[in-house]
Amino acid sequence: MVLKYTKEGKIATLTLNRPDALNALNIELISEISKALIDFMRDDNLWVGIITGAGEKAFCAGADIKEALPRLKEFRNLPWAEPPFFRGLKLWKPLVAAVNGHALGGGLEVALLCDVRIASENATFGVPEVTLGLIPAWGATQRLPRAIPTALAAEMLMTGRMINAQEAYRIGLVNKVVPLADLMNSARQMAEILCKPGPLAVRAAKKAMLDGLNVSLPQGLEVEKEMTDYIIGTEDFIEGTTAFIEKRKPQWKVR
Repeated sequence: MVLKYTKEGKIATLTLNRPDALNALNIELISEISKALIDFMRDDNLWVGIITGAGEKAFCAGADIKEALPRLKEFRNLPWAEPPFFRGLKLWKPLVAAVNGHALGGGLEVALLCDVRIASENATFGVPEVTLGLIPAWGATQRLPRAIPTALAAEMLMTGRMINAQEAYRIGLVNKVVPLADLMNSARQMAEILCKPGPLAVRAAKKAMLDGLNVSLPQGLEVEKEMTDYIIGTEDFIEGTTAFIEKRKPQWKVR
């Protein structure tokens, strides 16, 4: 089983499970992550996802060079058809990355798909593809400059330099650094925090934020208005405001 996919309450956990290969992404693992994220997206009982890696050495050391990288040639000069979790999957439910150890190449790209990133003290981050005569093929050239200052992203992308967890925290790549033993508890606590607000509002906020990053400020404000109009029409909006007035916890209906 190259991926462990578990559900507990409103939280799904995806554990990349190739520890002997530092959880490198082979074709099977890529396929299983895609299937799990699609299931997570469609399961109305799931509100937040956590992605992590098995073992203590690596979150994910990147693409399996012997198996996955040769597949790139198959898509040369063709539209990207896979993997959907890197390109084309519109997932508005929040994701938390619990980064245990190395997050390199495709591993960092998996972490960049997540909205909140918590790192263990032994974590390292990098996109070393240029040292192989390649560039990151699963989104890092686009997502990394949106996550950290452009000059720092350029340095990482064009030199392949790796950074440790503390530097990742300093530049804003991760939200928090914790001891390895506390990593999953911290990720779970964050997931539970994300489960407390209205789930439709959380998803609308994520969509407005991400869609707005790619347009001008006036256009982004229009996106925000569209999502506000949508939220105001939901039952959860009525429940949330009523619960506030009545000084009680809201009972979200996700509709």
